[in-house]
Amino acid sequence: MPNKSPLLAVSLSVDYPNKPQILRAVRLQMYPGEILGLVGESGSGKSTIALAILRLLDSKGGRVQGQIRFRERDMMAASEREMRGIRGREMGLILQSPASSLNPALRLGTQLTEAWKSHASGSRSAMEAAVDHVLSSVGLPASLEFRKRYPSQISVGQAQRVLIAMAVMHSPALLIADEPTSALDAITQWEIMKLFAELNRKTGSAVLYISHDLLSVASICHRIAILHDGEIVECGATPSVLAEPLHPYTRRLLACIPWVPGLGKPLPVASDPFTERAVMVGDGVGKPEKPSQDLSPAAIVHGDAEPRNRGADHQPWLT
Repeated sequence: MPNKSPLLAVSLSVDYPNKPQILRAVRLQMYPGEILGLVGESGSGKSTIALAILRLLDSKGGRVQGQIRFRERDMMAASEREMRGIRGREMGLILQSPASSLNPALRLGTQLTEAWKSHASGSRSAMEAAVDHVLSSVGLPASLEFRKRYPSQISVGQAQRVLIAMAVMHSPALLIADEPTSALDAITQWEIMKLFAELNRKTGSAVLYISHDLLSVASICHRIAILHDGEIVECGATPSVLAEPLHPYTRRLLACIPWVPGLGKPLPVASDPFTERAVMVGDGVGKPEKPSQDLSPAAIVHGDAEPRNRGADHQPWLT
């Protein structure tokens, strides 16, 4: 991506009252259309970075120093009125808890239409068409019956998709996903990760994917930044960071990835297995093959040169 100008360039430090140096000279760049994974343990400052980019730390007493440039504009110099025009329209935020992010007293359709009205105007038919389109784009029913439901009447996975629909309503250039799968079961997590990859391909929105789960980040991200103790200690292309980690903390994170005894320790390489962007390979040996049936993460871990999913319907995955 060297020929592109950064979509987002961040260089900042953050202090909270009685908690100095939560972030120390954090530097990040994101390019149009890429998915950047931000990985770190709980309390390392991941969510603080997200809120700082959106200029939402004031309400929490945070003090931000440094630079935040988005689409070559100085976000630190932007007024609150200007930021209200940017949030939701050019930057979208997806939080980790649908239960606390959706208003339990309002129907889903009401919350979706309010998200549309915040940055658009038009006829009722145009509004309903936009809501139906965004619901379909995230795999939810585009029906009046679904829009009349309350958050308590849908599953947690569906609620997370509603949050994603609200975030992509206005086709933002940047989506910030803060631990978007932490409240979900393993199968639903996998489905939501697939959804992020699909939205990235179809809309071209860049995604800052924040997580403590290195395995999920490795499954969809083009690049990974490792945050430790308020600092970015390593950042690079996913295969490079995970195949040849430079920092001891990155190596410790990799050592924590689950693996199947007897198959060799897995090494996560590259991203979305549903778009020919690589999977889990054992010790860097062998060529991944597309699973014939089981698409779970465990089914794409290989420990030697021969793929486990070889059968009559076997087809090469990466060529």
